[in-house]
Amino acid sequence: MNEIIKIDLFGEEFRFKPDNQVENPEKVAKYLKNHIKQAENMFRNKTSGKNKIAILLLAAMNVSKDFYELEVQYASLEKEIDNRLSFLIKKIDKGIE
Repeated sequence: MNEIIKIDLFGEEFRFKPDNQVENPEKVAKYLKNHIKQAENMFRNKTSGKNKIAILLLAAMNVSKDFYELEVQYASLEKEIDNRLSFLIKKIDKGIE
């Protein structure tokens, strides 16, 4: 993928080139912008440079929280699939005997 993705943050345009593993880089940028917009709403009427950093930090923490929750869900799903596969393998083994 040779596409350059542009994202506007606080009136400045940033560009990044996603690697080949990112299927929908525009959606990734949109996801980040949504988290930044939510964080900005918490700092309404305050537009200092320090608040921009606080907004970005809050957005990053929220993205990290989402990622962590997905990791936990994935680990749980992986364990459930492993348990079901073990159960099915035991059933198959008993059927073969």
